[in-house]
Amino acid sequence: MTIKIEKGIPIPNAHRERRYPWGDMEVGDSIFIPNTTSERIAPTAHDYGRRHKRKFSVRKVEGGVRVWRVE
Repeated sequence: MTIKIEKGIPIPNAHRERRYPWGDMEVGDSIFIPNTTSERIAPTAHDYGRRHKRKFSVRKVEGGVRVWRVE
């Protein structure tokens, strides 16, 4: 097998599109995520909050989960 060396190929952006709008939320805002559990969403919200110095509160509600930005 021969592997061709290529020059001048730009590296694609490593960022993937966000699934949830954590960065767009202001204190007091909430989002409803249907058909899921808090165990699935809480780690995502808390990880984003830890990296960006924000806090979120996640609660089970009828039909899904609601997440509030609290700080």
